[in-house]
Amino acid sequence: MKTPTPLWTPSQTAIDQANLTAFMRWLGSKKHMQVNNYSQLWEWSTTEPDQFWDHVWQYFDILHDGSYKTVTNGQPMPHTQWFEGTRLNYAEHIFRKATTKQPAIVFKGETGDVREVSWEELKGQVAALQHYLASRGVKAGDRVAAYMPCIPEASAAFLAASGLGATWSSCSPDFGTPAVIDRFAQIEPKVLIAVDHYRYGGKVFDKTTTIQELLQALPTVETVIVLAENNTAFIHPKVTIVHWEEVTRNKALPLIFQRVPFGHPLWVLYSSGTTGLPKAIVHSQGGILLEQLKYGTFHNDFRAGDRCFWYTTTGWMMWNYIHGSLLAGGVMVLYDGSPAFPDLNALWQFSEEVGIHHFGTSAGYLLANMKAGIAPARDFDLSQLRSISSTGSTLPPEGFTWVYKEVKPEIWLVSMSGGTDVCSAFVGGNPIWPVYAGEIQCRALGCALETFDENGEAIKDEVGEMVITQAMPSMPIYFWNDSAFKRYTESYFETFPGVWRHGDWARITPRQGVVIYGRSDATLNRGGVRIGTSEIYRAVDKVKEVKDSLIICLEKEGGQFWMPLFVVMQDGASLNDAIKTKINTTLRNDYSPRHVPDEIIAVPDIPYTLSGKKTETPVKKVLMGKAVKEVVNAGALKNPEAIAFFTRFVK
Repeated sequence: MKTPTPLWTPSQTAIDQANLTAFMRWLGSKKHMQVNNYSQLWEWSTTEPDQFWDHVWQYFDILHDGSYKTVTNGQPMPHTQWFEGTRLNYAEHIFRKATTKQPAIVFKGETGDVREVSWEELKGQVAALQHYLASRGVKAGDRVAAYMPCIPEASAAFLAASGLGATWSSCSPDFGTPAVIDRFAQIEPKVLIAVDHYRYGGKVFDKTTTIQELLQALPTVETVIVLAENNTAFIHPKVTIVHWEEVTRNKALPLIFQRVPFGHPLWVLYSSGTTGLPKAIVHSQGGILLEQLKYGTFHNDFRAGDRCFWYTTTGWMMWNYIHGSLLAGGVMVLYDGSPAFPDLNALWQFSEEVGIHHFGTSAGYLLANMKAGIAPARDFDLSQLRSISSTGSTLPPEGFTWVYKEVKPEIWLVSMSGGTDVCSAFVGGNPIWPVYAGEIQCRALGCALETFDENGEAIKDEVGEMVITQAMPSMPIYFWNDSAFKRYTESYFETFPGVWRHGDWARITPRQGVVIYGRSDATLNRGGVRIGTSEIYRAVDKVKEVKDSLIICLEKEGGQFWMPLFVVMQDGASLNDAIKTKINTTLRNDYSPRHVPDEIIAVPDIPYTLSGKKTETPVKKVLMGKAVKEVVNAGALKNPEAIAFFTRFVK
């Protein structure tokens, strides 16, 4: 097969200046290791993982007490322990990079001006919060929960909690009350930090009732810190309720960094919870510290002074992830509000306004821009922009092409894929390798990723189950309330014992890049041929009359299959025979006759999880006749009313 032409190739200057190149030079000068290219570096990092992570520890000069005899304890996943005998603190490493030369955070909301938060201001807020939390009895291991939007105060609260060794957890205020309770009730927080309202899409949403409902449902909460514009009054007979301004008034207090064991819980993240109670995924202080230093520095090429942005909410792991830009000495850039308000140019205008170097978003956002005919290069000065990162779902080749045509021809496009499970990416960017359309550049350092066939054999340049064969420090230390590791094992290790099965179809290309084909648990299995859902969506996205789509394949008796395609039409368009023919022809020409659905059905909306993923598996189960309450938790959906169509459709 002919090698495709790269969309972007790094210049020799870019290669020489890359953090990856600096690390390889360091290995040569300090460790006398001859590493000439990325392939060799990745191979060493996955065949000698203990040595690799030991060198990462040394390279970043991790601040710690104690010492370690071995990097790991020799136990297989999920019982691997790391750097036992050491104590450290994540927040201490964040403030290690404090400087007067640049702000710590640059922020903008829908209605406000750009706000810069200096390191001095951030220190003052964090220290004041720490001393107040300590006065309320918060100690290492206690849970601090936040119901806050993507604002600087949420970051200050996280750093305050983690500095004390407390365990952080957050939900976005666009989560409804049941969804928040499903998450926070599991971890029994001692403190709740919340806003009384938030803005999105030009509207203000009052959350005072939600706070009262949370207090009724979370009996372990002893203290509530409320961030309110109008000094809203809250009263509870058993809970101390104070306002943010009151707590953070004294800015002259010293920071507190409680060093805790490497494996001490840093935060709790949550799975989507569409088919049951969300899994409460616990990551360690040390594991996240090492992973964020490794990935942000080497694979995103974050450098001191870089302005690093990711469009996210506090309910998506990318909010946790982007704090790693501060570990690299970067400026963390935050935006709160709708990316499409007042229109899809909002984030590009923001990028010009504050001079973003690294722009992170979802594949869905880039494709929405493509369909809407947005042309950022024409309308905005993006001269500072060095990279665009995309995750959340598969970015098809057309998305790559749009970025290079309409955003910036010399941009480094970083498609990446990972998950809440590790709060990072398994595969992603490589600043010293070319970018090919539709292809993620590389497997990340320290990530022993392979593709397996159904017999558990490694395959190359074929679609297989994406698996991880060696432990990584940022893998969950446990799930909350899962001391026997039962749910943890069921989630990742049942298919291939001792090997992490992530649940994605993937292919490792001859260039050592990776293509993701969608969730393997939502696979379209038609006559024994596996079809990735991403292929369907890629073709349907070309049909301009279609706004969104969902594909399902149901196995019927006698080896028969029924594969309906559900489509949401653009405003002003309606589904007719001509558009159906257009969809089918595109699928047949781009892929194969097997990709053509048995039926195309217009729907008012596609159900999405709170983290922005299509709910293929729950919809499939509803179409199989399962009761909605058995297969999907409405509180885990961003638009729960969308599932109603499918229940009516079955009847």
